[in-house]
This record gives sequence, structure tokens and C-alpha cells, in this order.
Amino acid sequence: MPDSGLTNSAIINAYMARTPGSAALHREALGSLPSGIAHDSRWLKPWPLYVERGEGAWKWDVDGNRLVDLFGGHGSHLLGHCPPAVVEATIAQMRKGSQFGAGHALEVEWARLIQELVPCAERVRFTASGTEATHMAVRLARAFTGRRKILRFHRHYHGWHDAMAFGVDNHFDGTPTPGVPEAVAEGVRLLPPNDIAAVAALFESDPDFAAVILEPIGATTGLVPIPGAFLRALRDLTRAHGVLLIMDEVVTGFRLAPGGAQQARGVTADLCTLAKIVAGGMPGGAVAGRADILEALDFEITARKGREKIKHPGTYNANPVSAAAGIAMLKAVRDEDACGRANKAGEAMRAALNAVLAEERMPWAVYGEFSFFFLYTNPRNLPVDPLAFDAFALPPEAFAPDPRKSLQQKLHLGMIVNGVDPMGHRGGILSAAHDEASIAATAEALRATIRALKAEGEV
Repeated sequence: MPDSGLTNSAIINAYMARTPGSAALHREALGSLPSGIAHDSRWLKPWPLYVERGEGAWKWDVDGNRLVDLFGGHGSHLLGHCPPAVVEATIAQMRKGSQFGAGHALEVEWARLIQELVPCAERVRFTASGTEATHMAVRLARAFTGRRKILRFHRHYHGWHDAMAFGVDNHFDGTPTPGVPEAVAEGVRLLPPNDIAAVAALFESDPDFAAVILEPIGATTGLVPIPGAFLRALRDLTRAHGVLLIMDEVVTGFRLAPGGAQQARGVTADLCTLAKIVAGGMPGGAVAGRADILEALDFEITARKGREKIKHPGTYNANPVSAAAGIAMLKAVRDEDACGRANKAGEAMRAALNAVLAEERMPWAVYGEFSFFFLYTNPRNLPVDPLAFDAFALPPEAFAPDPRKSLQQKLHLGMIVNGVDPMGHRGGILSAAHDEASIAATAEALRATIRALKAEGEV
């Protein structure tokens, strides 16, 4: 049960006083849901936040508190909450039907828009989620190459299916997490990010790698940054060794640029995985890539070549409601500079927050690229100047989670108390709807939270 008693922390007490409705819902949820939550990232002590509605850059919790939303629907809301064109398209399709058990015109239009925008998208296959998309991508890679192994990088997140369920928060040695067979883990190799020499040595010593999959600007996404030079070198290396390059663009797709990281970094993948923005914030995903790879899903081509087809059903593949939302969203990406507006908001947010850190004499820094930002809380007590911080100059291990759990909790709760819902305690994702007012409100929330943390002796 959630603890409703007062603590010795003014920050925690303020959160509890502000969110009694969330506390009540969490008490009820504990009787139905493990830990009372439906997604691991929503676990929060003394209880998680429950939200009632959102509009643009803002959302309102069940107690009526208005907050700047920096969670961004896990990256889905490029246009902010409830963009009118997406809402109207979704409602209109719901009135026609949500599941036909048949093809429909929207799935064709949706696929064509993806092909128009995404550099590698010679063919598209829809899935119901990003996890399903990465699952299909690695299966396609193994089938195409006839090889067994997949290379991944520490902390890069690619969903929760068996081949991706370890090496994100722990198990960096490649051992499987509970419920994952050892045989599956043996088909995956994990390496530290940004070490192209280690990748080259691995490919030279073992010719059995079908693909490498990564978040193209870093885990997750850019918290542990990847320079463009590494991505370009990886592209050259994979081509030289006949290894497929899978870019996990579930979050970066249609966000960094209309063509995602492939356009922004000038590197074309063999396969990419898409979700979130691709479905307009509705459930939905896709694998896009070379036609000769995706032909393993094609009835006629596999029959003609005498190959066994990869089976891929899925009740909600190209669901018409998700398709309607996705089409409306992708048209905005194509026609309205939504990516550019979100990226400018990200740049303005990083500048505003670093100014606060400098003014408050905090040896922390805010960094990131495009519409992402991350708060470096400096657990190693390095000599950090927030106005001159270069995340690319630090080794990947410098971005390990801050071990100070009390600081993490109070930083997160303090931002909520001061009117901002961050994406955990270390950052956020901006949308095209974030404006000067929401950015200024976030900066002042950080200032107030820092002062509260100082008063409690946390920093």
C-alpha cells in the first residue's frame, strides 16, 4: 500500500499533499496490477502520477494540477497532445470501424507516406508496436543472411522481447534476464557504444553476425550520445562484412527530421524500425527497408524462389484507426516543419535550463540533440560548466545512472510539485507545441527544485 504518512522531506510531503487523487487510484491499482502500474517507467515512490487529459505541451493530473509535459507520450507526441487533425482523423475512422479483418485503403496510403519520407523504405511491413518491429527486423536479418547472431550496444533499448530483454539496465555481460532462455542470449553479443575498433575486431573474428541494431543517436535516445562519425563508420564496416545495419528509429523516426536519423545523419540503414510518431500517437509500428530483405514476407517471391516464407500475422497490423492517425501525423511532418519546430524547442529548452544551472552555481549540465534533453547530475563530481558542457567529450561510462536514489526521487518529485512532468529524473522530450511559456515554466521549476534540494542537503 502507498504510504500516506508525512516524511522528513518537504519535497516528498508537498508531492503527497498535491496528489491525493493519484494516491487513491494507486491504492486501487495495487489490487489488480503488479506494483500498481502498466509500464515500468511509471513506477514512482510514494506513488505514481495519474493524468486525466492533455492539450498541446500541457497535461492535467487527476487532482487538476497543470503540468508542462516532457514525457511526450514516450516520444509519440511530435505535435503535442491532441493535435486537431490527428484527433479528427481518428474519430472519423472510429465511426467507420476499427477492425475489418481485411485490407483497407488507408494502409496503402500510410505505407506510401513512409516510403516517401524514410530513405531505406523500399518496402514496409506494419506491426502493432515498436517491440514487434524490432522482433521482426532481427528475424528478417537472420533469414536474409543465413547467420545467427545479432550485435547490440550497452543501454540501447529495443523493446522487451527475448533478444532485447537484457543489456539495457543490467546484464551487460550478456547473461539473460529471468524468463529468457540461455540459447537466445547466446545469439546476441553486447559491446560498449562508440568503440568502432571493438566492432571491427568482432566481425573479423566471427563471421556469423547477421545484423547490428542500435539507437542511431545514442541510448535512449542520446542519453549516452553517439557521434555521427561512429554511425558512418559502422555503416562502412557493416557493408564490408555483409552485416545488415538496423536503425531502431522507434523514437527518432519522423522526429529528428522527416526522414528520421537516416536523413539527419546522412546514413541509410538496411532496415529500420518505426513506432510512436508513425502511428500518430496511437498503437502501431512498422519495419521498413530494402525490398530484397522484406521479400522473405512475400508469398509469391518466396514461392518462386523455393524458400519458406516468414509467417507474420497480427490482428492489429495496420489497424485502420492507427493508420488514420498516422497519415494525419506524417502529412504534418512532411508539410508543416513539425520536426524543425520541435528541434528549435529542444535547443531553447537546453539553453534555458543550463542558464538556470549557471545562475544557481550547480555543477550540473543539460545536454542532448534535436528535441531531446538530458540532465547530467554529475555523480563523479567533475568540474562541470553548464554553459560549456560537451557530452561527446565524456566516455560512455560517465553517463551511468546516478547512484544517489534519494536525489533522483526528490528531483523527479520536485519538478512535478513545481508544475513539470519530466521523463523520469534525467530529461525530457519536446514537441512542436512547446513554446516560450512552457520552456520558461520548466526553467523556473528546475530553479525551485534545485533550491529545495539544497535546503534538504541533497546537493
